[in-house]
Amino acid sequence: MLAGSASFVRGLGVGNAMGGKIYEGKRSIDGLVVTVDGRPLPERYDVRKFTDWGFEWTYEGTSPQQLALAILYDHLGDKDRAIRLSEPFMKKVVADMDNDWTLTAADVDNAISEIEKR
Repeated sequence: MLAGSASFVRGLGVGNAMGGKIYEGKRSIDGLVVTVDGRPLPERYDVRKFTDWGFEWTYEGTSPQQLALAILYDHLGDKDRAIRLSEPFMKKVVADMDNDWTLTAADVDNAISEIEKR
């Protein structure tokens, strides 16, 4: 189940029941922490660099797009598709996340399906 993510996908997640990855973001006094299955999620500047400032969420911009790209590339393993989807995914999902959030692999798949229907 989603916690603190975009309302469009709220409630559609199925947790890790299907063996998919779990993406989590938290704000703390020490800064932002984003993980995939408990390990740090790399910014993936090697795929495309939208910003020098790392990840961000709750608004539209280059740092949220960097987070979108990192999630999508980790999930899809397809550089070109991740780059192409990063802006609409940022707008549809990342910009609407709460301060602390969780996305399942199913949530990411659902968002991608919605974006690609357009």
